[in-house]
Amino acid sequence: MRPLVALVLLALVACGESQPTPSDPAALPKEIGGERPASVRYPRELVEGRRYPLVILLHGYGATGAAQDLYLGLSSLTTEYDFILVIPDGTLEDLTHGGTVEPAPGVTPKRFWNATNACCNFHGADVDDVAYLTGLIDEAIDELPIDADRVYLFGHSNGGYMSYRMACDATSRLAGIASLAGATYKDPSRCDPDGLVSVLQIHGSLDDTVPYEGSEFIPSARESVEFWAERAGCDVASPVAGETLDLEDNLPGAETEVLHFEGCDEPGYAFSLYTIVDGSHLPISTKSKNLSRRTLDWLLAQRRGGATP
Repeated sequence: MRPLVALVLLALVACGESQPTPSDPAALPKEIGGERPASVRYPRELVEGRRYPLVILLHGYGATGAAQDLYLGLSSLTTEYDFILVIPDGTLEDLTHGGTVEPAPGVTPKRFWNATNACCNFHGADVDDVAYLTGLIDEAIDELPIDADRVYLFGHSNGGYMSYRMACDATSRLAGIASLAGATYKDPSRCDPDGLVSVLQIHGSLDDTVPYEGSEFIPSARESVEFWAERAGCDVASPVAGETLDLEDNLPGAETEVLHFEGCDEPGYAFSLYTIVDGSHLPISTKSKNLSRRTLDWLLAQRRGGATP
């Protein structure tokens, strides 16, 4: 064997040994995140040498990762959609404010993400969830067979706010986010990303927790998407209507109106608003899982940096 060929083969073998990709999910960790562990769910089978999309599920205020997964059913879709799912938990509130006050009788602490100034660090905790979630992404890429160009966040309510916060502060790590009944910052100056991220906003028009039309402290569902579409130079004044979708099991027919912001100066990104007409803060899609399926359809089509497949 010629010396140059031998060196190349040795280098290839060394690279393969340094980044093994087991084909059996049982050989991979069930948790990552160290002292703040997050569950990991895999497709039933993995192809050796292949890199998979990563979806991180972010629960709402007062929920847990397990409860959010039970509600949306993402772990039951990992094989059908061929992705790896990470399910972290937010921090449990300290109602004593570091031991300085007595909590109110009957009030129990809830889990939260330190997302925007509107939601939901209500007790002033010193928690850096951007650093935590960025660390989870980096660890997943290092330890699991993850495609670094296909990393996504899917958050509900407080988790949706946190998805937007990550889009602002950890832009380069993400291909796209989906926010269900969440919102970005009311003050656009609080978000200064160093690039672009594809954004899907899903929102019930009758949401009385995070109002669809926004409030003094919360932008409207459309404004949350438009912030990103404007940065990409899209025609935000004339969005294109897509085919209506059936996302809510308890509403008749295809109740969800779809808008896509197109005509962008930056190609390869997507910005969409799914309005669940007469939908609430907690749309029900447990039986059909249509909400999760259509969200995964949208997310998994995106690539980091707007790259095409």
